[in-house]
Amino acid sequence: MCSECGCGSDQIKINGHKIDLDHEHKQMHTHAHVHTHTHDHIHNGQNHSHPHQHIHEHMHDDHNHHHDRLHDWGEIHDHSHDQELDSYEKKSRIVQLEQDLLAKNNKYAEQNRDKFKQQEIFVLNLVSSPGSGKTSLLVKTITELKKRDVSNISVIEGDQQTDNDANKIKETKVPVIQINTGKGCHLDAQMIDHTIEDLKPSPKSLLFIENVGNLVCPAAFDLGEDHKVVIYSVTEGEDKPLKYPDMFTAADMLLLNKIDLLDYLDFDIDQAIVNAKKVNPKIQIMKISAKTEQGFDQWINWLLVCSQAKFN
Repeated sequence: MCSECGCGSDQIKINGHKIDLDHEHKQMHTHAHVHTHTHDHIHNGQNHSHPHQHIHEHMHDDHNHHHDRLHDWGEIHDHSHDQELDSYEKKSRIVQLEQDLLAKNNKYAEQNRDKFKQQEIFVLNLVSSPGSGKTSLLVKTITELKKRDVSNISVIEGDQQTDNDANKIKETKVPVIQINTGKGCHLDAQMIDHTIEDLKPSPKSLLFIENVGNLVCPAAFDLGEDHKVVIYSVTEGEDKPLKYPDMFTAADMLLLNKIDLLDYLDFDIDQAIVNAKKVNPKIQIMKISAKTEQGFDQWINWLLVCSQAKFN
């Protein structure tokens, strides 16, 4: 979570403009800082050195620097002889803060989901590690959908920096907004809620959210999507689902991308599928190539069937 991966919300930009989330869109994050120093003193004629740990653990709302920030400060002096730091208690407090963070995110995710349902907007959250081919696959997907007279499409792009991917999407002539998360390694539901106010996706449309390239935190943050789709490239190794099981468990669909490279790689595609099914027996799997369009008919048909089911 945020206290573990170092995410920060202080550098969020939407279409290049730095934003401060207002009272209804506060981005909560946690930090646990441990400062250690020693104190020397003489006891019974002998010099003693005792370590002191100051643990500052706080949770705050990052919105316009308002004064309604919540602080949970604890200062603990660790004397090894009679005041040993209770590490279990410290970890329990951090876990509680993380649970509060996810609970807040899930609240906004459900609000997003209700809005999307009311407007009949079909939403996909595309997740993967960096370099899996998400953006190329998305560009090809939009192109193929337009060939089938599906043009009511919009995109939210998530990256830590640059608008490179958003510029690629703009070439397809569909509305797109770039979110730069700065230090953050994932999009969250509040960012999406804030962004759709500007994007204004049309009723009975498709909204693609391309998440930050990361197989860890995006697994835990629901955005209000209909499906989480993980893109997994054959260049990444067969054991990727076993290394990052939370992401493959959270996803409904797995696109095994870049299969046009199989002849040039030492990649056991059958074993990769076995590993994915091991962590998520219910996950759907499609073999696909954004470059050669292998498997694209199956993928596009799935999109159309799922979206029409929501529209009707």
